[in-house]
Amino acid sequence: MSSSLPVLSGKELIKALMKAGYYIRDQEGSHIHLRHPQKFSLTVPNHKEIARGTLRTIIRDAGLSLKEFNDLLHR
Repeated sequence: MSSSLPVLSGKELIKALMKAGYYIRDQEGSHIHLRHPQKFSLTVPNHKEIARGTLRTIIRDAGLSLKEFNDLLHR
């Protein structure tokens, strides 16, 4: 699974999550808080490169499969 995870910046990750209905609530330092009307809130580090473990956890917490997430990235 880890080999199929893309290397993304925080901004790229947020852009994909916004396509899934998330919106930015606020930011504290380098962490951006996202909200969704029906799903759990997420915190995304605004880094140049998101660690693979962090990315995997955020995708899981968003309730998305890796395929669903990749589809959002390429929409």
